[in-house]
Amino acid sequence: MKAVFKNPMVLGYIALVILIYCLLAVVYTFETQTGSGIATKMDTFWFMCVAVCAGYFEFVCESYPGRAAAITLLIIGTMVFAYIRGQVASVFVDMADKKNKGLSKLKNMEKHFVLCGWRPGFEKILETVIVSNPDITPDMIVLVNEAAEQMEALRSDDRFKEIHFVAGDFTDESTLKRAYIETAARAMVISDQSKKYSQLEIDSRTVLAVLTMENMNRGIYVVAELQSAKFEKHLQMAHCDEIILTQDYEYSLLATASSGAGYSNVIKSLVSDDADSGILIFDISKDMVGKTYADLRKAEFVNKKEKGVLVGLLLNSGNFHQRRKEALREAQKNPDINTVISNLQKVKLLKSNEPVLAPKGDFIIPKNAKAIFVRGK
Repeated sequence: MKAVFKNPMVLGYIALVILIYCLLAVVYTFETQTGSGIATKMDTFWFMCVAVCAGYFEFVCESYPGRAAAITLLIIGTMVFAYIRGQVASVFVDMADKKNKGLSKLKNMEKHFVLCGWRPGFEKILETVIVSNPDITPDMIVLVNEAAEQMEALRSDDRFKEIHFVAGDFTDESTLKRAYIETAARAMVISDQSKKYSQLEIDSRTVLAVLTMENMNRGIYVVAELQSAKFEKHLQMAHCDEIILTQDYEYSLLATASSGAGYSNVIKSLVSDDADSGILIFDISKDMVGKTYADLRKAEFVNKKEKGVLVGLLLNSGNFHQRRKEALREAQKNPDINTVISNLQKVKLLKSNEPVLAPKGDFIIPKNAKAIFVRGK
């Protein structure tokens, strides 16, 4: 209580209540003797409520002391409610400002997509992500970076206004928690150029972010972009599901284009920016596991108009930790310790999402494999 009464605001409120009570006493004492209409204490209280809250007089005071008290009540009401309106407006403005700057707390999210980092051309990246993933709506995307000004301009576009933004360092655990990384289904880390980082710093931050995500959410599917192949081994050790080496792709594309055979145009058509053409990947039915690639080719021949042309398999697809759980479940059926160790070592050594193009017909389809198709527009 001593600490409360030391607060100047508390003392001010107490003084204000005492002042209003004194003014009520003046109005009641002098106006009940005139013909103003104030006859009871309830009339006086009602007069005060209307004067302070609504800003006008329900009764017309006739005595000079009553008029002075009434004017004082009117001024107090104007000042108090102006302060309250200002505080309320300030709260709403602060909420909008925090939302624009990515500082507000997001609602609970699940199965969403987290995109970390920023670089020039980010708007095109985001647009392509939405077009290429029909299962992802803008309100399921959370952007995490330190480019607050660019994000504010981006979210002014009607196409991206429903996208969520979390400001902060995406390598920091607390920032990722604000983006609900623990319940996210997928995440992508692009080479962050929101600040003047060196190439070494950019790739180091990417590796650190992937390690943090994998530790916080074992079931998340993570894609990371690297500028140098120097850190590829680190991401593989962190069980990153897909690694994009931007510079290597650029060099390979330039090298193939130099042959004059039109490779670049072919690659451009294959890497389509929509979800219905180019290279498509579909799940393989469980009854095909253990059969040959030739059997799969025959089965999919009747669906070639719908899916496209079968060109290969994607082995060890999905999340590393999910495959490891499957291996453990299978090992429990056979309690032999050597079998358990063998299965876990196989999962650890196999490369995630490894493509095998046009395998031989006797190639046995393993578990966690998907089919690769090519389809035109």
